[in-house]
Amino acid sequence: MACARNLLFRVFLNNSVSLSRTITMSATRRAEEAIEKLKEGNPYYSKYATKIAQLQQTSAEEFLDRVERVVNPIKDGQSQARTYSELLNPKQKLQSQEEAELPHKKLTDIMKLELIADKSAEEVSQIWLEYHKTKEVLAATLSTSQYETLMTRAKEHPVFLLPLPRSEGFEFVMLQFAANTVHFTPLLAYQVHQENAPECLTLVHYTEVEDKGVVLMRGEYDTKVLTAQEAQCLANELQMFYLKPDEGKLSLLETFTRKPDEFKHMDLIKEVENIQLV
Repeated sequence: MACARNLLFRVFLNNSVSLSRTITMSATRRAEEAIEKLKEGNPYYSKYATKIAQLQQTSAEEFLDRVERVVNPIKDGQSQARTYSELLNPKQKLQSQEEAELPHKKLTDIMKLELIADKSAEEVSQIWLEYHKTKEVLAATLSTSQYETLMTRAKEHPVFLLPLPRSEGFEFVMLQFAANTVHFTPLLAYQVHQENAPECLTLVHYTEVEDKGVVLMRGEYDTKVLTAQEAQCLANELQMFYLKPDEGKLSLLETFTRKPDEFKHMDLIKEVENIQLV
């Protein structure tokens, strides 16, 4: 694995970035220093350099606010990232968490339920996996107990970061749960595009056949951003942190959600490196 100097967003790992400089500095000057930090050791910066520069010149204060949201995605126990429903409809006033969630995606959009009504859980699983075998998507099945565990942990930790191994190092990807769906967005893309940030991966869990003891999962990913292997890697990391966490992974989830100031991104990367070595 590439060493830490190649990590995306070194601004994460340096608590002494320009945002903590004296308040007597002008917003413009602080924005210039923040952008220099983004350039250092960041192989993905050039991809968004034009848009970052435009934002910096248009509104230094807004630029700094967006950097702050990335440096401290959790503040005072609350996510600073807006829900995906709000991102899609930024002008709509949201009243509650339920209203903020995307509509529950349905299995009937993919297949006719009457065709599997008399099938067992094992048969449904086989049909599901076989159906998606030749498609450019992820597909898997969970037991009802696994799904319940996933959703219970998702309520406690609705937002988290996953480090995606890249040839240049690691790229942080933000995940967020909403209804039966998990959304993944490159953190740098979210910081730059805000409400227009494109999702690179979406995992949907279908519970319509839960009475058979199985939940069906389908993942769609942006092939311009992720390879099939990278999409699968993110899905595997989600499972490892939310379904099969050991003490170390649970500790990282708890720290990220409840004690963000103590969260260390290098600890997260080490945990993933340990996973890959197993």
